[in-house]
Amino acid sequence: MAFTGKYELESQDNYVEFLEVIGLLNAKTDHKVVTEVLQDGKNFTWTQTLPNWTWSNKFTVGQECELETMTGAKFKSPVTMEGDKISIQFPQYHFTAEILEDKLVMNCITPGEKSVTFKRISKRI
Repeated sequence: MAFTGKYELESQDNYVEFLEVIGLLNAKTDHKVVTEVLQDGKNFTWTQTLPNWTWSNKFTVGQECELETMTGAKFKSPVTMEGDKISIQFPQYHFTAEILEDKLVMNCITPGEKSVTFKRISKRI
């Protein structure tokens, strides 16, 4: 199923724990994140927006892409798609995203003994 669409945060699990592990607890917000995805074949533009903050990445599935973390640090990573699930290894966590029942389901999993799985579900708006 195509990812293209605009999605608003509906629910999330382990949000504070995830921010704590990656050192961004000061970025905690109660605002509802809006995620906009534009998909053209294997090319994606993925944007997350809050009041006074926007984070965007462009990538192509099947290629190594230059991406940016939430703090603005640039890195390179291959972007893969397993079935209908996008997979990207960020420096501090592994990111996956898929569409399930018309909802955008994103997971960020930190490595190590104290691994945290942050799950965010957003509804199409």
